[in-house]
Amino acid sequence: MSLTVHTEQRGDVVVVSVAGELDMATAPQLQDQITDLLDKGRNRLVFDLAELSFCDSTGLSVFVRAKNSCDDTGGVVRLGAPQRGVLRILEVSGLVEVLHTYPTVEQAVAGDPTPASS
Repeated sequence: MSLTVHTEQRGDVVVVSVAGELDMATAPQLQDQITDLLDKGRNRLVFDLAELSFCDSTGLSVFVRAKNSCDDTGGVVRLGAPQRGVLRILEVSGLVEVLHTYPTVEQAVAGDPTPASS
């Protein structure tokens, strides 16, 4: 399966919709998109994971690098609407809190204080 990435500006946040499988083969595609956004000064990112069916450790590392880059420039990274399998990977890896994961994209965009892990 392939990966599709779409971006949408919502106020001062860019929603990055990720669909398909995020793994060693497709992670560079997402990384390139993130690098392009950061180069344009976009450092408030919400990843819409509603259509992400699979994410391996390579995919997780893309999110962690995005968070570190955004943190360095005063930005933020949040994850929204992960499917059960992807949420489980985030929980097992201990990244669900680090990456500020929310049950919906709307909550992630708003920075709702109730993350998915609560």
